[in-house]
Amino acid sequence: MGVTVDEFLKLLDELPDVRMSHGGEWIGLKVHDKGFGYLWEATETVGLKATIEEQIALVSERPEVFEVQFTAGRFGWVVVHLDRIDAEELFELMAEAWCLTAPKQLVADFEATHPIGKKVQSG
Repeated sequence: MGVTVDEFLKLLDELPDVRMSHGGEWIGLKVHDKGFGYLWEATETVGLKATIEEQIALVSERPEVFEVQFTAGRFGWVVVHLDRIDAEELFELMAEAWCLTAPKQLVADFEATHPIGKKVQSG
C-alpha cells in the first residue's frame, strides 16, 4: 500500500483539463482555474476538496491516513498521507474533488467515459 508522488502525478493525467501551478513549497491543482487540490512533495501529502460530511467521515474513520485541512463554505478539505493510501482509493478521492470543482459539462463527459467518475457521483 502507498502511493508515491510520481504515481500521484500520473493519476492526475486521468482527469481532464488539470493544470498545475507552483506556489513555493506546494503545487496547486486546478481545473478551469478553480482549485481542487494541493500537493506537498516534501511531506508526501495531498490536500483535496471534499464535502464537509466526507471530510468528517474520512478523518474520524482513519485519522492515520486523513487530517482536516480546513473548511470553506460547504467544502471540507482533507490532507491525505500518500504512503498510507492505495492508488484506487486515492484516485476516487481525486476524481470526487475534481468533480466538485469542474464545470458541469466537463463532469458529465468524464462520468460518461470513466467508471470511477460514475461511481463518484452516484455513491
